[in-house]
Amino acid sequence: MTISMYQASVPVCIRSLNNLVGILEKGAKYAETKKIDQHVLVNTRLFPDMFPLSTQVQIACDIAKRGAAQLAGTEAPQFEDNETTLSELIDRVQKTISYLETFKPEQIDGSEEKAITLKVGENSLSFTGMPFLLYFVLPNVYFHVTTTYDILRHCGVELGKKDFLGKP
Repeated sequence: MTISMYQASVPVCIRSLNNLVGILEKGAKYAETKKIDQHVLVNTRLFPDMFPLSTQVQIACDIAKRGAAQLAGTEAPQFEDNETTLSELIDRVQKTISYLETFKPEQIDGSEEKAITLKVGENSLSFTGMPFLLYFVLPNVYFHVTTTYDILRHCGVELGKKDFLGKP
């Protein structure tokens, strides 16, 4: 059995983002129960030189939607980075999931060798489709979802490995 580029990208990102929604929902419930201003959690960082939780969620969404769009040869929608509450971040993740659900396998399958160039600051990164997905998109989505999980866990939200992995 083989796995297609579509199967390795869109459903995987959707699953990770759905798990992120659950993590953020637990964070919102925790804030409400403990009477913690959501802005505190949204702006929390693991270390001063790291991005806050809000940016972690924004990047996870941006990487997932742009990754799928680049593999499909389309433009991803741009979302403003203006979320200040956990519910606004949840909405952003859900918008990203809805966008990913618009892709069809035929848009992405066959993109293994597609040339992809990313502008990163003043530099450019060049990939072909499969390494772009396996070594850039998926690790970035996982990193930023994990860091969101870690920030909320550090703040006392009761999260476990099942929250990150989701239901089988």
